[in-house]
Amino acid sequence: MTATSALSAPVAPVLAFAVTGAEEERFAALPTLRFRLEITRTGGSPVGSIALHTVVRIDPARRRYRPESQEALGELFGAPEQWTTSMRPLTWARATLHVPAFQDRTTVELPVECSYDTELAVTKYLRAVGDAGDVPLDFLFSGTVFHRLPDERGLAAARISWSDGDTRYALPAALWHAVTGRYHAGSPWLRLSRDTYDRLDAYRARHVLGSPDDAVRALLDGATTRGPHDPH
Repeated sequence: MTATSALSAPVAPVLAFAVTGAEEERFAALPTLRFRLEITRTGGSPVGSIALHTVVRIDPARRRYRPESQEALGELFGAPEQWTTSMRPLTWARATLHVPAFQDRTTVELPVECSYDTELAVTKYLRAVGDAGDVPLDFLFSGTVFHRLPDERGLAAARISWSDGDTRYALPAALWHAVTGRYHAGSPWLRLSRDTYDRLDAYRARHVLGSPDDAVRALLDGATTRGPHDPH
């Protein structure tokens, strides 16, 4: 390569990522948190645009847990003495975002839906920790960054690798509970098969109970009274 061609070779942007805040996405159809993502160019050419892929994970090993939370987390990770090997990150969301052109720094909003499906591991975890303390999050970034060639001869593309693009954020647990609580009003979503729902509804009608919630409560109260080993 000649000295002239070396000087004209495109230099891919070098990027740094930081999540600097989170708030509720107002008027969304589903409960959603909006994370404020700051992207800084620390070297290379100005950014033409970025096709950014993000994985949001919870790293449960980065915080301590109260006794009642430890019991609730047993379903996910086993007994506390097993957690050094069983406590693995939980994938919360995957998102793709278009980032417009910028010179040195830009801020974009990353929306993440907050499911209240009680069968999901992330929901089980967030319900188990309650609204105290922070939820340790990892944001892993990949994708493609586009930048202009010298003399405005077009665009070049470079990959963003997982190892280069990642950051951490401590999400207040109370924020997730506030957002989901406002949408679901303390009523977790429970998936039932059609056959199970029909049996539950028949039980409700037979015992003149007002709602499926009343029917489930009556069945649980009856099971508690009998005990796990009593005959039906």
